[in-house]
Amino acid sequence: MKKEEKKVIIDSLTEQVNEYKHLYVTDIAGLDAVATQALRRACFDANIKLIQVKNTLLKKALENANNNYEEIFVSLKGSSAVMLCETGNAPAKLIKEFRKDKDKPAFKAAFVEECAYVGENQLDALINIKSKEELIGDIILMLQSPMQNVISALQSGQNTIAGVVKTLSEKE
Repeated sequence: MKKEEKKVIIDSLTEQVNEYKHLYVTDIAGLDAVATQALRRACFDANIKLIQVKNTLLKKALENANNNYEEIFVSLKGSSAVMLCETGNAPAKLIKEFRKDKDKPAFKAAFVEECAYVGENQLDALINIKSKEELIGDIILMLQSPMQNVISALQSGQNTIAGVVKTLSEKE
């Protein structure tokens, strides 16, 4: 591969890494063609971009990217594939689901919510991470509950107050 071709690939990778919020580094080597196609289809359905890439080119692209990815450089050994997405826990869930039948894709590292996660033991932690939208939804639900109680109490009190006023007006 010529130097110019490598530069084009590195620039393209850098652009794609900057475009997405979350990055996973996995190993899909050893999957047969059918399994690889199934993984690619599952990634497509989950809005995850899967790219098979050379480690040296990926490292250069990450060095040029906007975020600091130095912590995941140690995982760039052997065969690597990159999963890029907007939802932080989607690739982790996909990897876990896909590995019910096979031993690949192997999780190497991830950069999710501006934090680096390195090592297979981090996969379960990544599955439980909530996205920004999920956290906002949880907060809204927590705020709605007390408001609903107040509104309910006021509405039930309407009938009581109306009954008291009616009784007082009838006394006279």
